[in-house]
Amino acid sequence: MYTDDDVAALYEVLNPWGPGDDFYLERVMAAASVLDIGCGPGGLLRRARDEGHAGRLCGLDPDRAALNRARRRDDVEWVEGRVADFTAKGEFELAVMAGNAFQELRSDDDLTASLAAIRRALATGGRFAFEARNPGAREWETWRPENGTDTVDDAGRELRVWHHVEAVEDGLVALTETTGTRDGTALRVDRATLRFTAADTLDALLATAGFVVEERYGWWDRRPFALDSRLIITVARAVDG
Repeated sequence: MYTDDDVAALYEVLNPWGPGDDFYLERVMAAASVLDIGCGPGGLLRRARDEGHAGRLCGLDPDRAALNRARRRDDVEWVEGRVADFTAKGEFELAVMAGNAFQELRSDDDLTASLAAIRRALATGGRFAFEARNPGAREWETWRPENGTDTVDDAGRELRVWHHVEAVEDGLVALTETTGTRDGTALRVDRATLRFTAADTLDALLATAGFVVEERYGWWDRRPFALDSRLIITVARAVDG
């Protein structure tokens, strides 16, 4: 069997540092206090501390196994929980939500409550930076077993990770992620549902929560967003009223 701890370790192997991390790190380094929502094993905040960030860094995630890896560093604040339940008020200059974690907010109620909690946690004028896959690019159509990824985990096990989409309905994509051996023997199957939200709908939700969109890109090189862009990258500013 492949345990939760194994999966948390494998996440960092499958998601090495890339241009998206550089995009967020630039903003983290410029902010005195940062909340990383869906921080996972904590790579972004660990890197920020290594590069000299001297302010408050707080990582929030509901995944205990991932946080256990993050907590190997005790110079960052780690909180287990959901953002909708986070009660901080005006404590942060910046909130980030990297790794498409925004798409884990599936229901209207969860999304509304989460955005309200993020706005509450930010000081007026603070920024919320996040990305989500653009539904216009229909990326889920490539999530097929034949497009799986071969990898080697920290323990030296040769693995293959593949996906299968079970349903697409009303902006929700239900899928499985299988971690197995190279010969196709499944060691673990995880199910997930991701929400795909169009840019104009995102903007309306952000406005209702008390944000104004300041920056919008379609990729990490800051190219302008287009209807067929792979990503919707957003930086929004918290406003009064």
